Amino acid sequence: MDEKKMEESQEEFYEIQEIKVDPKQSPLRIDKFLIDRLPKVSRAKIQNAIRAGSITVNEKEIKPNFKVKPGHEIRIIFPKSFGGEQVLIPEDIPLDIRYEDDDILIVHKPPGMVVHPGIGNRTGTLVNALAWHFKDLPVMEGNSVDRVGLVHRIDKDTSGLLVIAKTDFAMTHLAKQFFDHTIDRTYLALAWGDVEPEEGTVTGNIGRHPTNRKVQTVFTEGEAGKHAVTHYKVVRNLYYVTLVECKLETGRTHQIRVHMKHIGHPLFNDAAYGGNAIIKGTVFSKYKTFVQNTFKVIPRQALHAKSLGFV
Repeated sequence: MDEKKMEESQEEFYEIQEIKVDPKQSPLRIDKFLIDRLPKVSRAKIQNAIRAGSITVNEKEIKPNFKVKPGHEIRIIFPKSFGGEQVLIPEDIPLDIRYEDDDILIVHKPPGMVVHPGIGNRTGTLVNALAWHFKDLPVMEGNSVDRVGLVHRIDKDTSGLLVIAKTDFAMTHLAKQFFDHTIDRTYLALAWGDVEPEEGTVTGNIGRHPTNRKVQTVFTEGEAGKHAVTHYKVVRNLYYVTLVECKLETGRTHQIRVHMKHIGHPLFNDAAYGGNAIIKGTVFSKYKTFVQNTFKVIPRQALHAKSLGFV
């Protein structure tokens, strides 16, 4: 998996297909219709998508016995299928599990842990640990072993909660909720400076920086980048820095980090976005030493995925 693939946004976890029914189509149950149109997709996957509300006709959810007719516009949201021959090594890495049932698992990812294997990170990832934890579960259809149950991600040096699907239905259901932006995700961040106003919304298209391909940036004009919205409110003003709560309306790569930099408040010690410099404070050497020592205490961007809310 190359660097570009590693940097994709939340959208890499689902795919959308749209079909307009032919004018000469005779009435036919939608599962039978879609099996003919989508030969690589099983009946079970189609039925799971119907149950999850991931298949709509003319923008309305349907029942399994629905019959398609000429002119119907069908939209399907599936968890994305990932190919590749990568061999995943299950590893007995301790997991900080906060909740688990037959369908889902919620895990707390520590800072410094990569979510899934890629170039330079074939082992030691969260997915390696999940593969060990799930070693008695079959690999889900369309979800190759290197993606065991993943429906979203957080950055390597961000800590916090991730929800993992354990069944095809859970995966489809969660992918639909991420697509609809109905997942309630709350983050805590330590940002440089005095954040004003104390509550607000940052809206700005996010895309890969035109000259530095390792970071993202906000495009203020034109159609470059993808629509992104972050809501924030101040939790505590600490003068030099501010503790803020951020809620994601969309799920773009590095979204909070990019948006906070865009409004002049990069996250504390976020090296990629300028937060590893002293943005606010005095010129006294003791203060500089204090900040540098604090960077050693938290050697990463000060960002934590605090809570997840979903159906």
